[in-house]
Amino acid sequence: MKRTGWIIYNGNLPGNKFLDFAEMIQTAARTLNSKAEIIKNNDLLSLLTTSSLGLLSETSLPDYVVFTDKDIYLAKQLEYLGVPVFNQAKAIAVSDDKIATYQKLSKLQLPIPKTIIAPKIFHTGSFDERIIDKAIKELGFPLVMKEAFGSFGEQVYLVKNKQELDKKLQLIGNKPFVFQEFVHTSYGVDIRLQVVGDKVVAGMKRRSADDFRANITAGGRMEAYTPSQEEEELAVKAAKAIDADFAGVDLLNGDRNQPIVCEINSNAHIRNLYECTGINAADYMMEYILNKL
Repeated sequence: MKRTGWIIYNGNLPGNKFLDFAEMIQTAARTLNSKAEIIKNNDLLSLLTTSSLGLLSETSLPDYVVFTDKDIYLAKQLEYLGVPVFNQAKAIAVSDDKIATYQKLSKLQLPIPKTIIAPKIFHTGSFDERIIDKAIKELGFPLVMKEAFGSFGEQVYLVKNKQELDKKLQLIGNKPFVFQEFVHTSYGVDIRLQVVGDKVVAGMKRRSADDFRANITAGGRMEAYTPSQEEEELAVKAAKAIDADFAGVDLLNGDRNQPIVCEINSNAHIRNLYECTGINAADYMMEYILNKL
């Protein structure tokens, strides 16, 4: 039976990278004889009434949805309507919230940088100096301050002293964030492993000459990478920890070369990975989805 699908991306974001990701998945679907339509999230309005819930759309619901956006309310609406969504809303929500991600990983005792969750403050509140002193005592300088929500290495700051810390607190304001141990053994270097189901399908190492972050958008360079068995197993466990069907898992290199989970990206873009390795993760993603159905 020929399966039909929707590939949903955010139509409000600038640039072509988000559409490009969707098009890669669409091409992979066609190769596997599945008709997949690319749809902007703002073309699918969720409707809620006392007696029903649905979509303000005349298009028939598909057999599956590949969700490349972070609009978790739309993803959940589609799930309520009985459509299998990859990744599910719960996985997207946890991945998008770095604090929730670290909590999931810590609960399963997977290796992460030592992390202190900053207490929530409201707009008119101020940060308690005692909290700052405890964070400095526990982590020392330099330390990382990382906002809960952010992509492409943004909203992540390396702080070298108390003066810089105070400035970042002013910048962050009342947004949720963490204080985090700086993994000095991985300065400017990380590993991106693309997980699909129970396996790593591709990997690359990213390096930056002048930034502690290795993201390509922050100026990092990439090279194909073959992970160790330990790294593969950790990446798969990390993706499963947030209930992701597929994810880009970023690992740091800790003391004695121990891999440490830095972040999990449920909607990781795969163009750079393809250009670096020649492996199209979209093919594996679509094969996984159609087999799951």
